[in-house]
Amino acid sequence: MIDVIAALEGLRVIELGSLIAGPFAGRLFAEFGADVIKIEPPKKGDPLREWRYMYDGKSLWWSLQARNKKSVTIDLKSADGQELVRKLIDEADIVIANFRPGTLEKWNLGYEQLAKRNPKVIMVLVSGFGQSGPYRDKPGFGSIGESMGGIRYITGYPELPPPRVGISIGDSLAALYSVIGALMAVYHRDVRGTKEGQLIDVALYESVFSLMESLLPEYDKFGVVRKRTGAKLPGITPSNTYPCKDGKYIVIGGNGDSIFQRFMHAIDRADIAEDERFRSNSGRSQYADFLDKAINDWTKQVNLDKALTILDEANVPAGPIYSIEDIVKDPQYMERDMIQTYSLTENDTVKIPGIVPRMSKTPGKTNWLGPDLGTHTVETLRNYLNLTEQEIQDLQDKGII
Repeated sequence: MIDVIAALEGLRVIELGSLIAGPFAGRLFAEFGADVIKIEPPKKGDPLREWRYMYDGKSLWWSLQARNKKSVTIDLKSADGQELVRKLIDEADIVIANFRPGTLEKWNLGYEQLAKRNPKVIMVLVSGFGQSGPYRDKPGFGSIGESMGGIRYITGYPELPPPRVGISIGDSLAALYSVIGALMAVYHRDVRGTKEGQLIDVALYESVFSLMESLLPEYDKFGVVRKRTGAKLPGITPSNTYPCKDGKYIVIGGNGDSIFQRFMHAIDRADIAEDERFRSNSGRSQYADFLDKAINDWTKQVNLDKALTILDEANVPAGPIYSIEDIVKDPQYMERDMIQTYSLTENDTVKIPGIVPRMSKTPGKTNWLGPDLGTHTVETLRNYLNLTEQEIQDLQDKGII
């Protein structure tokens, strides 16, 4: 077998903080071979270790979120612990942190302080509202970022309160922007040869807001305040969720002009397909309710599988709404190695998601699942900082590691 070099091999990342946004960014780096050193409080560790379902005393979410990371316990509130982290950062490429603004500066771990020692360091700071502005000191979780970033206002049905997406989407978006920003900074530093690090300021609410498509210019020029419209996509017609005869639902995106014509012929509505009013999206959007009723009338007469077969044959984008039970049985997921099996203990395994994106020459890989607290503390201090066994023992005795 040919040895595969990981895409980010040789890149050293120090992860500070806990829970979701910062650690998810760290996970993405670790999946593609970066040397990610996660700093955790001694004895307690990241609270995510105890979130949701536990297996053998460990959160399954943690097992995934911390895969390929090294767990190093250091007390960031102690002067000796702060100095250990500074020394680790002296040789690091990237630092990821998601504390409230001002916290790292209080610990003498702020960007300006670190950059004096390591001018090449790239620091990513994830917070609710960013490092400036009137809200900088407010606590901000992903849920607040989703609310104030605009996505919750337009999600759901108008007669119901705005719901949340079933995952921490605000945190995940911030994590993705963190990784994108850090890699752009690496390009600026290493490929352009500037040898300059920089500070990357990622706010949760801005990460959500950036995805809001034409929400702002439509309001600015036409005074349009987009509302909740359920499963349909306003102004893009037809694109909705429709009930089938067997009680299941199908999602159909028939909004391309040629797709729409194929769609209507497939459901025996040639009259609609040839109607000049519906030749373009702008025309169709004026009659969205009429078109949705015509589609509903058809889907209610066929089972989901039959509807999918007909639309697949007509080359119309359509799909079922999957639960995780459906996902693990799906041949597309299996063929693309998105459902992987990993050893959890000597006698047991667990299914974990494959790594995204797929790369032909430098693919990501799961080397180990989230480690036990402090698993890599001694080896990291010994190998990276050249501490002696006695020095390490002294730090342990003081409770600093």
